[in-house]
Amino acid sequence: MANKGLFASAVAKLLPQSALVPDAVNREAAPAYVYGPEAKLAQLAATGTLADSFYATAEQHLAEALEAARGCDPAFVAKAAVYARQVGAMKDMPALLAAYLTVAEPDLAVRVFGRVVDTGRMLRSYVQILRSGQVGRTSLGSRPKRLVTQWLERASIRDLLAAATGTSPSLADIVRMVHPKPSDAARRAFYGWLIGKPYDLAALPAEIAAFEAWKLEPSGPLPPVPFEWLTARPLTAEQWGELAGRMGWQALRINLNTLARNGAFGVAGVTETVAGRLADPVALTKARVLPYQLLVALRSVGEDVPLAVQAALETALEASLAKVPEVAGNVVVCPDVSGSMSSPATGYRKGASSTVRCIDVAALVAAAMLRTNRHARVLPFEVGVVKVALDPNARLAVNAAKLAAIGGGGTNVSAALGVLNKERAAVDLVVIVSDNESWVDARRSGATATIQEWERLKRRNPNAKLVCVDIQPHGTTQAAGRADILNVGGFSDAVFETVARFAEGQTRDWVELVNETEV
Repeated sequence: MANKGLFASAVAKLLPQSALVPDAVNREAAPAYVYGPEAKLAQLAATGTLADSFYATAEQHLAEALEAARGCDPAFVAKAAVYARQVGAMKDMPALLAAYLTVAEPDLAVRVFGRVVDTGRMLRSYVQILRSGQVGRTSLGSRPKRLVTQWLERASIRDLLAAATGTSPSLADIVRMVHPKPSDAARRAFYGWLIGKPYDLAALPAEIAAFEAWKLEPSGPLPPVPFEWLTARPLTAEQWGELAGRMGWQALRINLNTLARNGAFGVAGVTETVAGRLADPVALTKARVLPYQLLVALRSVGEDVPLAVQAALETALEASLAKVPEVAGNVVVCPDVSGSMSSPATGYRKGASSTVRCIDVAALVAAAMLRTNRHARVLPFEVGVVKVALDPNARLAVNAAKLAAIGGGGTNVSAALGVLNKERAAVDLVVIVSDNESWVDARRSGATATIQEWERLKRRNPNAKLVCVDIQPHGTTQAAGRADILNVGGFSDAVFETVARFAEGQTRDWVELVNETEV
């Protein structure tokens, strides 16, 4: 067999000069194409993690995010922060970018604050990042302090109660930092109660008063306070069952095993209530549920969680992907099932790593595309393409589980394209879902193997398009973006919409989507 390294250059001569020379190396020290600052920031904002991942530490991710922000106009950073929060439902990254703007462009920081810091949790993250020194300051400063104070002044008592759940910093810590001036007796009493100062018992908000009374008599009615305040104390199975109908949708998803462990599903009607809430399409939309979050729940439920509840999660997963579009023509989906894809999709977090791995997300994307596009081909790859039998009519979770069970081997992003070329297949759209850290197919010169294989395919299928979905953006790609190649990052349903638009001829990438965001 001919030496591929020697004869690759002959093919490379046929490629456009702009595609010939990779301008970076990836985490595996293999040739790659680097994203510009805006493209990198847009991808990080849409799906980036600030936790340890397979290829980088949390510190590296943070440094790279800030480096990308510094390379962009502050106006773009502001749009990325808003997009990440309002469209991507991200938490750490929009808080980081909003905090960065307090140094880079304080006026923009003011305009972005209210659209990013929309919950007590986001407020705590924002304050924590500012005080860490990572964005160039170790204290709030006058303008951020004023923004935080205004948030406290405008928040409802309900919002303040929710914000009072959590630490590092706690809401009490923040109140001590900014010294808000209470607008009425109830808020003054609440602040006093919160930070351990004297307060007027008669002026306490009704929810707090009820909570204090319940602590004295726990057998009484549960007070209308965040469920976390109550679960820190001994509860009966009936009280756990009541909480199952009261906690928010996301909290319910996360606490199914806790409810089972404490006997809640043994209480009459609780199983039906929980199953109904989980599968409620209105609740799904309101909670901004991402498909991978439902995959987390499905993978995490224990045997004690009733089958009806587990079935409701599957129904919710199907519903969450109802918008996956049908794409005309011959569609090929290529999920990466290599060893590096076994890392948690949102990174390693001590004591809180997601049970969903990158391979699970890739499998979910492939299974979803197959479910809507019943004639699509699925070509999983690692060193080479792996054969697996999938039923396009099977439930989404079944096919996703089959793909996710493969796992292992090195990363060869060009493998599926090579198979398509060997078959001389007719192709209209190829979707590669990977972490982009290809190294098995590394070339010593010329374009990456992915580009070379893609050019071969294009000569037979001149109208074909390639979408590279990057599960964990690290700043490089195996196929630089151009009219027929789109790089996107993420694992929300926005990815499917972006793929469909691109297939139809709309070439908006993550940068353009961020730029359309109003600040």
